[in-house]
Amino acid sequence: MADIGMVKTASRGEKWFLLAVVGAVLVWSGIAPNDRLTWFMEIIWVLAAIPLMIATDRRFPLTRLLLWLIAIHMVILIYGGKYTYAETPLGDWFREAFHLVRNNYDRLGHFAQGFIPAILARELLLRKTPLKPGGWLFYLVCAAALSFSAFFELIEWWSAVLLGGDADAYLATQGDIWDTQWDMFLALCGSIVSQLVWARLHDRQLGLR
Repeated sequence: MADIGMVKTASRGEKWFLLAVVGAVLVWSGIAPNDRLTWFMEIIWVLAAIPLMIATDRRFPLTRLLLWLIAIHMVILIYGGKYTYAETPLGDWFREAFHLVRNNYDRLGHFAQGFIPAILARELLLRKTPLKPGGWLFYLVCAAALSFSAFFELIEWWSAVLLGGDADAYLATQGDIWDTQWDMFLALCGSIVSQLVWARLHDRQLGLR
């Protein structure tokens, strides 16, 4: 397990910077969002995560890499909540530029849902269990990311059952009958790519190299 004293975390100033950026984007998103219910359902995870991270920072500081990735993920969620995932200007620009049939911002969101939580799962496993970098860790991180994605698909299902048509903007399926499968597949791809890209840097920040 990684020693907490060896973990390379962000400086205090850097943490305040990330918090300020996320806070500013959050305030901006709350000004006349396209759908208030969808906005709330997207940003509720940000509102829950920030106090938890602040409360645990002293006894369990996260690596610098993970803090930046979490901040990016929060911005992705907030931006999608502002416009709804099916109507983001960035997704519309991408659709027009590449002559696509749908707004694919939700695809980015679900790729990020694997890409970023994968490093969180990796950090927790390396710091709180006897696991070491290798095949089993790679597999378990992928499994954690996939289960995380599946849990959110269950939330979408429950939202549809409870809210009916009011949940359409939150679901953002855009008529794709395979949307759920695409979401989980992209999260799995994200978890694989993330580990291939970040594993060495992450190990160094954990003091394992």
